[in-house]
Amino acid sequence: MQRGILEGVRINGKTASPRRADIFAGPKEPDTARLAAASLRMPLTNGSFELRIPGLTASRSSRTNAECVHALRLPSLCIIAQGAKTVIVGEEVYEYDASRMIVFSVALPVAAQVTQASRSEPYLALRLDLDPHKIAELVLKVYPRGVPPVQERSAVYVAPVDVSIVNAATRLMECLAQPGDAELLAPLVVDEILIRLLRSPIGVRVAQMGFAESSLHRVAKAISWLRANFSQPIKVEDLAGLVHMSVSSFHEHFKSVTSMSPLQYQKVLRLQEARRLMLSTMMDAGTASQHVGYLSASQFSREYSRFYGSAPTKDIARLRNDSRPWV
Repeated sequence: MQRGILEGVRINGKTASPRRADIFAGPKEPDTARLAAASLRMPLTNGSFELRIPGLTASRSSRTNAECVHALRLPSLCIIAQGAKTVIVGEEVYEYDASRMIVFSVALPVAAQVTQASRSEPYLALRLDLDPHKIAELVLKVYPRGVPPVQERSAVYVAPVDVSIVNAATRLMECLAQPGDAELLAPLVVDEILIRLLRSPIGVRVAQMGFAESSLHRVAKAISWLRANFSQPIKVEDLAGLVHMSVSSFHEHFKSVTSMSPLQYQKVLRLQEARRLMLSTMMDAGTASQHVGYLSASQFSREYSRFYGSAPTKDIARLRNDSRPWV
């Protein structure tokens, strides 16, 4: 069960220590006030909202979460204008706020919690989707002589937010207020943000998203297959063959990138989808478990209870009566 995020969180019987920003040189005081002001001008209530600019999502919450909310986070750059948040990926815990940005380079099932928010100073954040094809296109311009080699394999990077990225994000939000700007100027500002991200201290790592032969790209390909076929039985040998890697190398790279084994990743996808089906379509637990690929209802109940903290029926009944905000 993944509830309140504190120092030394225990997940699946193990202790996970929060990972803070990596040691990168960067601006100490990014100007997020304008970005927060631009976000506050949007007519948003608590929630997560796709904006008129493709790939851009704004989030707002006037209170913290009492417990973690589970979701699938697609490749994206997330910038907090106000407040703070914690995200769990596998057994890794990441904390970020207005001084730190976070990048997800592959699709990952996460457990997230807004940890700083109030009515007077709500949590405000922007999320920009990262398209590997666009990243590959811009990498050729940012690194015309080739991308320097990088040894670390990870899907999540936290680093001090760059003033230039915050300023560009602010201008991107301001495009929404001017007729025609969202269609004409926003794509140029998005390219600017991506270029500045690629030129940042974590840029070399982000650049790996665009290389077909990089281990990150291969893991991303396996993840795409898992997302499309999570209800089907899988063999790690078949996944490894799909991305042209040996079984041992694939397993090592997958675990290094996602903090989960391929089978653990599949299980989380199944449990998240089963929960969504029961909550949104009134599907019963037995039918939902079969729909996502479980052959044993008892196994589904055990794994669901272990992951979410209570049996499916009890958990869904609580969620339907719960007025907690989104993440």
